[in-house]
Amino acid sequence: MRSEILMLAQARGVMIATAESCTAGMVAAALTDLAGSSAVFERGFVTYSNAAKIEMLGVWPTTLDAVGAVSEDVAREMAQGALNRSQAQLAISLTGIAGPGGSERKPEGRVCFGIASADRVDSETVEFGPLGRDAVRAAARDHALTMLCTTLRGMPTT
Repeated sequence: MRSEILMLAQARGVMIATAESCTAGMVAAALTDLAGSSAVFERGFVTYSNAAKIEMLGVWPTTLDAVGAVSEDVAREMAQGALNRSQAQLAISLTGIAGPGGSERKPEGRVCFGIASADRVDSETVEFGPLGRDAVRAAARDHALTMLCTTLRGMPTT
């Protein structure tokens, strides 16, 4: 799938940016592991703390206060912020509870995703469950890659 993402992005003239919290750069690493990725990967933001989300991506402190970092609202703001602060045309974001731990309100394995392009920002939440930290992070990385691929398939070629 990673090579398909690179091929699709190149065919569409799209550069990609990532904004990652719980995966701490795993999506960026998965994309840049492939030769030729510099043609389509613009940059990655690792914003593990709330302060980093605010400073690097422009996430609103009021959003963080109101709904917390693990929310679709924050995921959307992260994706939009990555798009605004890069030369990319497509940005993906992830924020979640990899574990161990979590709470009844925000359980381990919950990851919120955002994806932004020039004309839209979408988000979704996936409950991976308490799979353990490594498995949740890997599942979140893979889901983000799937979202990128699906979005790119729907974009016109240049």
